[in-house]
Amino acid sequence: MAIALSIEKGPHEGLTRPEILRRLRAMIKLLQLDKAEVSFVLTGDERIHQLNKIYRGKDRPTDVLAFAMHEGEFGALAGHLLGDVIVSVPTARKQARAQGAPVLEEVTMLLAHGLLHLLGWDHETAAKDRRMKAETARLCAAALEPSSRATRSKGAADPGLSRKRPTASGAGRRRKPQ
Repeated sequence: MAIALSIEKGPHEGLTRPEILRRLRAMIKLLQLDKAEVSFVLTGDERIHQLNKIYRGKDRPTDVLAFAMHEGEFGALAGHLLGDVIVSVPTARKQARAQGAPVLEEVTMLLAHGLLHLLGWDHETAAKDRRMKAETARLCAAALEPSSRATRSKGAADPGLSRKRPTASGAGRRRKPQ
Protein backbone atom coordinates (compact mmCIF):
# COMPACT_ATOMS: atom_id res chain seq x y z
CA MET A 1 0.00 0.00 0.00
CA ALA A 2 1.23 3.47 -0.82
CA ILE A 3 -0.05 6.29 1.35
CA ALA A 4 0.96 9.90 0.83
CA LEU A 5 0.14 12.27 3.68
CA SER A 6 0.60 16.03 3.30
CA ILE A 7 0.03 18.30 6.25
CA GLU A 8 -0.30 21.92 5.24
CA LYS A 9 -0.11 24.88 7.63
CA GLY A 10 0.95 22.60 10.47
CA PRO A 11 1.84 21.38 12.91
CA HIS A 12 -1.70 21.17 14.21
CA GLU A 13 -2.27 20.72 17.92
CA GLY A 14 -3.61 17.25 18.71
CA LEU A 15 -2.58 15.79 15.34
CA THR A 16 0.70 13.97 14.78
CA ARG A 17 1.88 12.56 11.48
CA PRO A 18 2.87 9.12 12.91
CA GLU A 19 -0.53 8.62 14.58
CA ILE A 20 -2.48 9.72 11.51
CA LEU A 21 -0.44 7.38 9.30
CA ARG A 22 -0.94 4.50 11.76
CA ARG A 23 -4.70 5.07 11.67
CA LEU A 24 -4.77 5.31 7.87
CA ARG A 25 -2.81 2.06 7.56
CA ALA A 26 -5.24 0.30 9.91
CA MET A 27 -8.24 1.44 7.85
CA ILE A 28 -6.63 0.47 4.56
CA LYS A 29 -5.66 -2.92 5.99
CA LEU A 30 -9.23 -3.49 7.16
CA LEU A 31 -10.49 -2.77 3.65
CA GLN A 32 -7.85 -5.12 2.20
CA LEU A 33 -6.48 -2.44 -0.09
CA ASP A 34 -2.91 -3.72 0.07
CA LYS A 35 -2.07 -2.57 -3.47
CA ALA A 36 -3.90 0.74 -3.28
CA GLU A 37 -2.28 4.12 -3.76
CA VAL A 38 -4.00 7.01 -2.05
CA SER A 39 -3.11 10.50 -0.91
CA PHE A 40 -4.44 12.39 2.07
CA VAL A 41 -4.07 16.13 2.64
CA LEU A 42 -4.75 18.01 5.85
CA THR A 43 -5.24 21.65 4.95
CA GLY A 44 -6.95 24.88 5.94
CA ASP A 45 -10.38 26.33 5.27
CA GLU A 46 -9.07 28.67 2.57
CA ARG A 47 -7.73 25.86 0.40
CA ILE A 48 -10.69 23.53 0.84
CA HIS A 49 -13.04 26.47 0.19
CA GLN A 50 -11.24 27.11 -3.11
CA LEU A 51 -11.43 23.44 -4.13
CA ASN A 52 -15.07 23.17 -3.08
CA LYS A 53 -15.92 26.23 -5.20
CA ILE A 54 -14.00 25.05 -8.28
CA TYR A 55 -15.03 21.38 -8.31
CA ARG A 56 -18.44 21.38 -6.62
CA GLY A 57 -19.68 24.90 -7.25
CA LYS A 58 -20.13 25.49 -3.51
CA ASP A 59 -18.72 28.82 -2.34
CA ARG A 60 -17.83 27.79 1.20
CA PRO A 61 -15.40 25.59 3.07
CA THR A 62 -16.37 22.01 3.86
CA ASP A 63 -14.89 19.37 6.13
CA VAL A 64 -13.75 16.77 3.59
CA LEU A 65 -13.46 16.36 -0.17
CA ALA A 66 -12.75 13.12 -2.01
CA PHE A 67 -11.43 13.01 -5.57
CA ALA A 68 -11.86 9.45 -6.84
CA MET A 69 -9.61 8.41 -9.72
CA HIS A 70 -11.84 5.50 -10.78
CA GLU A 71 -14.63 7.81 -11.89
CA GLY A 72 -15.18 9.61 -15.13
CA GLU A 73 -14.17 8.94 -18.68
CA PHE A 74 -10.66 7.66 -17.92
CA GLY A 75 -11.39 5.96 -14.59
CA ALA A 76 -10.52 2.54 -15.97
CA LEU A 77 -6.91 3.71 -16.43
CA ALA A 78 -6.41 4.50 -12.72
CA GLY A 79 -5.23 1.01 -11.79
CA HIS A 80 -4.47 0.86 -8.06
CA LEU A 81 -4.63 4.65 -7.70
CA LEU A 82 -7.71 5.40 -5.58
CA GLY A 83 -7.47 9.18 -5.43
CA ASP A 84 -7.16 12.02 -2.94
CA VAL A 85 -8.88 12.85 0.34
CA ILE A 86 -8.61 16.44 1.57
CA VAL A 87 -9.61 17.42 5.11
CA SER A 88 -9.93 20.92 6.54
CA VAL A 89 -8.31 20.90 9.97
CA PRO A 90 -10.01 24.14 11.14
CA THR A 91 -13.45 22.79 10.19
CA ALA A 92 -12.66 19.43 11.81
CA ARG A 93 -11.55 21.28 14.95
CA LYS A 94 -14.83 23.28 15.07
CA GLN A 95 -16.88 20.10 14.61
CA ALA A 96 -14.87 18.26 17.27
CA ARG A 97 -15.30 21.14 19.71
CA ALA A 98 -19.08 21.18 19.08
CA GLN A 99 -19.23 17.46 19.90
CA GLY A 100 -16.83 17.65 22.84
CA ALA A 101 -14.48 15.26 21.07
CA PRO A 102 -10.73 15.38 20.36
CA VAL A 103 -9.76 16.79 16.97
CA LEU A 104 -7.87 13.56 16.19
CA GLU A 105 -11.12 11.60 16.49
CA GLU A 106 -12.92 13.96 14.09
CA VAL A 107 -10.06 13.96 11.58
CA THR A 108 -9.96 10.14 11.71
CA MET A 109 -13.70 10.00 10.97
CA LEU A 110 -13.32 12.45 8.06
CA LEU A 111 -10.40 10.47 6.61
CA ALA A 112 -12.46 7.26 6.85
CA HIS A 113 -15.48 8.97 5.30
CA GLY A 114 -13.37 10.32 2.43
CA LEU A 115 -11.72 6.95 1.88
CA LEU A 116 -15.13 5.34 1.50
CA HIS A 117 -16.09 7.96 -1.08
CA LEU A 118 -12.96 6.99 -3.06
CA LEU A 119 -14.31 3.44 -3.08
CA GLY A 120 -17.65 4.58 -4.47
CA TRP A 121 -19.68 4.77 -1.25
CA ASP A 122 -22.27 7.51 -1.07
CA HIS A 123 -24.99 8.79 1.25
CA GLU A 124 -27.60 10.14 -1.15
CA THR A 125 -30.44 8.16 0.44
CA ALA A 126 -31.28 7.44 4.07
CA ALA A 127 -30.43 3.76 3.64
CA LYS A 128 -27.07 4.50 2.03
CA ASP A 129 -26.35 7.10 4.69
CA ARG A 130 -26.96 4.54 7.47
CA ARG A 131 -24.71 1.98 5.75
CA MET A 132 -21.97 4.54 5.16
CA LYS A 133 -22.11 5.77 8.76
CA ALA A 134 -21.84 2.18 10.00
CA GLU A 135 -18.86 1.49 7.75
CA THR A 136 -17.21 4.76 8.76
CA ALA A 137 -17.65 3.80 12.42
CA ARG A 138 -16.13 0.38 11.70
CA LEU A 139 -13.11 1.98 10.07
CA CYS A 140 -12.71 4.41 12.96
CA ALA A 141 -12.86 1.54 15.46
CA ALA A 142 -10.12 -0.27 13.54
CA ALA A 143 -8.04 2.91 13.46
CA LEU A 144 -8.28 3.21 17.25
CA GLU A 145 -6.93 -0.29 17.85
CA PRO A 146 -3.17 -0.35 18.48
CA SER A 147 -2.87 -3.24 16.00
CA SER A 148 -5.86 -3.82 13.79
CA ARG A 149 -7.12 -7.41 13.91
CA ALA A 150 -10.29 -6.63 12.02
CA THR A 151 -11.20 -8.32 8.79
CA ARG A 152 -13.11 -7.09 5.83
CA SER A 153 -16.87 -7.25 6.02
CA LYS A 154 -19.12 -8.07 3.12
CA GLY A 155 -20.22 -4.43 2.94
CA ALA A 156 -16.72 -3.01 2.46
CA ALA A 157 -16.77 -3.56 -1.28
CA ASP A 158 -20.41 -2.60 -1.74
CA PRO A 159 -20.22 0.99 -2.99
CA GLY A 160 -23.05 3.40 -3.46
CA LEU A 161 -23.61 5.37 -6.62
CA SER A 162 -20.56 6.66 -8.42
CA ARG A 163 -20.00 10.38 -8.88
CA LYS A 164 -18.40 12.44 -11.58
CA ARG A 165 -17.40 15.19 -9.12
CA PRO A 166 -15.56 15.16 -5.82
CA THR A 167 -17.79 14.63 -2.85
CA ALA A 168 -18.01 16.41 0.46
CA SER A 169 -19.50 15.09 3.62
CA GLY A 170 -21.12 18.34 4.69
CA ALA A 171 -20.11 20.13 7.85
CA GLY A 172 -22.18 19.67 10.93
CA ARG A 173 -23.63 16.22 10.33
CA ARG A 174 -23.83 13.83 13.28
CA ARG A 175 -22.18 10.51 12.63
CA LYS A 176 -20.49 9.52 15.85
CA PRO A 177 -21.78 6.24 17.31
CA GLN A 178 -23.06 6.69 20.88
